[in-house]
Amino acid sequence: MADSTNDTATTPTPTVPASEAGPAAPKETKFSWGDVVDESPNEETKEAEAEELNIKSLTIDESKKKINDFADDSEEPAADGSGRRLDDAEDSSITAVTSGDTPYSSAKTFEDLNLSAELLKGIYVEMKFQKPSKIQAISLPMILTPPHKDLIAQAHNGSGKTTCFVLGMLSRVDPTIRAPQALCVCPTRELAIQNMAVLQKMGKYTGILAECAVPMDTSNHVPVSKRPPVTAQVVIGTPGTIKNWMLYKKLGASHIKILVFDEADHMLAEDGFKDDSLRIIKDIEKVNSRCQVLLFSATFNDTVRNFVTRVTKDGNQLFVKKEELSLEALKQFKVHCPDELAKVNVIKGRILELGESVGQTIIFVHSRHSAAALHKALVELGYEVTTIQGALRQEDRNKIIQEFQAGLTQVLISTDLLARGFDQQQVNLVINYTLPVKYNTRSEPDYEVYLHRIGRAGRFGRKGAVFNLICDNREHEIMAKIEQHFAVQVKEVTPWDSEEAFKDALKEAGLL
Repeated sequence: MADSTNDTATTPTPTVPASEAGPAAPKETKFSWGDVVDESPNEETKEAEAEELNIKSLTIDESKKKINDFADDSEEPAADGSGRRLDDAEDSSITAVTSGDTPYSSAKTFEDLNLSAELLKGIYVEMKFQKPSKIQAISLPMILTPPHKDLIAQAHNGSGKTTCFVLGMLSRVDPTIRAPQALCVCPTRELAIQNMAVLQKMGKYTGILAECAVPMDTSNHVPVSKRPPVTAQVVIGTPGTIKNWMLYKKLGASHIKILVFDEADHMLAEDGFKDDSLRIIKDIEKVNSRCQVLLFSATFNDTVRNFVTRVTKDGNQLFVKKEELSLEALKQFKVHCPDELAKVNVIKGRILELGESVGQTIIFVHSRHSAAALHKALVELGYEVTTIQGALRQEDRNKIIQEFQAGLTQVLISTDLLARGFDQQQVNLVINYTLPVKYNTRSEPDYEVYLHRIGRAGRFGRKGAVFNLICDNREHEIMAKIEQHFAVQVKEVTPWDSEEAFKDALKEAGLL
């Protein structure tokens, strides 16, 4: 593993300092696709959860749905009420399904959203945005227009989803009320810290208080029972910590106006954080029946999609067609390697040496053991790499991420801990050392994780390349299923040890 020293920083410097208080319960490993270690509930928590969740009560009236294909505001709605369509071809696959009779118009400018002067200053001066992206143009009016209906939103990686819900939270908060009013739940502490940084930057001039609720390292640990109640207006954190804060009555829900689930498909999946997420929803509903729920992700498989439509009550929906989700702007390649050692040599002698001048690289592996083995192999070959996975101490994970984001390291090996939501604009190369597969069926690809992995490269429309390394029949079959699922033909780099072939691939991706 990468050498690291203690580092007590857990969030960037906030607009208003966030508390460093942490959960009281001891930590234990909880399996998930992301290799996430989150705190486990103590016995008191378990007793409090004994109450049965009435999932069937979370229903949606499909009879009130109608489809809206948004266009610019100069167009009139179709006579049949089918709505309006955005005229940019790149986003023609985004379909909005609205509930009720509330009219929505896409926003050409941020001024169209009636934001405060302080928020607009943060958007233009700090974020340096010029106009809303397509997903923002469609979703923000839905989020900000009374009666503030729930929203399920799916869009490409790098399309600006984070801005949608961060701006939504900041817009709904009353800075004069010193109590939690917006809550964002994320699957990993890294994503929570990243979202906090975006909120603090965007909300710099608003005076809104924010606090990060994530597992703390041992040096900063404070029992939940001894921490003060939360007075920040926005709380962003991981489900275990948030659930414990609510259990101990440190995080009140009576003033919460907006609840966001980032990477919502995983937050509500059976093998993710479904139980914790439902508990948080249930606890808020006990004291607050007027909380808006926003579910954001780049992917929703059919099972999760059917479930989340029951979680959101009388809500709006934004979905992208499955065949449009393969991120065709990225150049995807496959490399048939004769054995595992050939994979290591391809990474070292071809991809990294040719691509070291084009930006940073993330190498994804399936397990912690694979991460350690690949790290050792590349270091022995003389290459400097760092590695992150869920078993590392929190302060070591912080240090590795901070060094990578600062550009001090160029190559990062990761389990799927960083597959979702991790934004680093300088990442132009993604290598799938092992293809993602479902935990219970090793021969079945995890299509959603594959999409999230490759979405780490070429963020926000920048150029990027993905190399999928394959060396046995099972991996051949998995790659074929991925191609079939997304209806794309991934180009092969051949022969596998040809320097010219890899140069041509990087040139095709626009990186050389």
